[in-house]
Amino acid sequence: MALHLYDSQSRTVRLFEPLVPGAVGMYVCGATVQSSPHVGHMRTALTFDVLRRWLERSGYAVTHVQNVTDVDDKILAKSAEHAAPWWAWAYRHEKEFTAAYAALGILPPTYEPRATGHVTEMVELIALLIERGHAYVGDSGNVYFSVSSWPEYGKLTNQNEVTQGEDEVSDKRDQRDFALWKAPKPGEPQTASWPTPWGRGRPGWHLECSAMAHRYLGETFDIHGGGLDLRFPHHENELAQSTAAGWGFVKYWVHSAWVTQSGEKMSKSLGNSLSAASVLEQYSAPVVRLALISAHYRTMMEFSDVTLAEAGSNWERFTGFVERATEFVGSAISGVDLETLPAEFTEAMDDDLGTPAAFAAIHEHVRRGNIALTHEDHEAVLAELGAVTAMLSVLGLDPKDWAEESSSASDAALATLVEALLDERVSAREERDWTRADEIRDRLAAAGILVEDGVDGARWQVKGS
Repeated sequence: MALHLYDSQSRTVRLFEPLVPGAVGMYVCGATVQSSPHVGHMRTALTFDVLRRWLERSGYAVTHVQNVTDVDDKILAKSAEHAAPWWAWAYRHEKEFTAAYAALGILPPTYEPRATGHVTEMVELIALLIERGHAYVGDSGNVYFSVSSWPEYGKLTNQNEVTQGEDEVSDKRDQRDFALWKAPKPGEPQTASWPTPWGRGRPGWHLECSAMAHRYLGETFDIHGGGLDLRFPHHENELAQSTAAGWGFVKYWVHSAWVTQSGEKMSKSLGNSLSAASVLEQYSAPVVRLALISAHYRTMMEFSDVTLAEAGSNWERFTGFVERATEFVGSAISGVDLETLPAEFTEAMDDDLGTPAAFAAIHEHVRRGNIALTHEDHEAVLAELGAVTAMLSVLGLDPKDWAEESSSASDAALATLVEALLDERVSAREERDWTRADEIRDRLAAAGILVEDGVDGARWQVKGS
């Protein structure tokens, strides 16, 4: 069986056939760095990390592009609220995302372009759309995509009569139209705008992804990924403006489902976000990774202490077998076959990244391995150790990789995540929320992090260091 993926546009599971044999171009919508990352962000990133790992294990050379939205309305609003330069605010949270990705073993993308670094490409795309009759200039600094000019609008989600609520302004010809370029709002810093033939302004959110995907992957590429909540309007608008520009754009659309708490989608607006920093403070990174990839990527995942406890038990079972089997085979460890994957695991992964069935295969081979250890069957232990290790490696969970993680990388990730929690504590104290501030300090203390307040701010260290 070859790889099949669910394509959100056709709403079918399709045989994956790349545009160029042996190579895959994949664009994944990354973070809008307005605030700290939560586990919902991490689940999306892990979905495409697993997809990338499986593609590479299947013999493909993958070019993985993941953007950073480092200027937009929310970043400007939040930075102003905290009296911070918008670019510093964005960079601080970008570093937090990078640290969380690294802590969870997510491979860095091949390219990670920022919106602010690709204004030239965006202006060129706007000019092309205006020339082709699919965009128009409103008030000075505003440029809009004309939905009525493009009959194919709605091809991804079948939503073509929905008002673009985030851009409801008076200079639109049609409230379905969406902003390609936005004029600065009163009070916003001039540094957050760029000169164009249509006036100073900044990119529309949808525009940047089309421009950057084209810059790094060309007019047509294989996979466009992101969270399910991005299908409309973000990806619908991307598809419209890219195809209206004359580009083929995307062959397969892949979307990961939400993380929920008590049945509600995890989001900052609902106030139910679990920050990546706080979760990684309480649970080991491989356990969090295992928890977030254990459910099928297209199913909603309820995130709770029960979920993490189950993942912790599974991780102990996997690592316990690998440790016992490694000790048992001794010097014969060099003979372990790490190249051959069990057929049931390969079939599961080829079936739209079926991680539940893949983990079932791992459990079965751990069971067989433990039986072989009981019977001191040297050959069978070697075979099962190779199978289990190979499968875990595909999922980014090879125990050896986690055990050998460099201390410098771990320290850097720890520092960034602890600093994020201390920043939350500072904000709580500024708002006179002493209960929240004490709670953060107590959580850090429980995790072995000592915090000492001083005139120059808080300092921290790991107990015993």
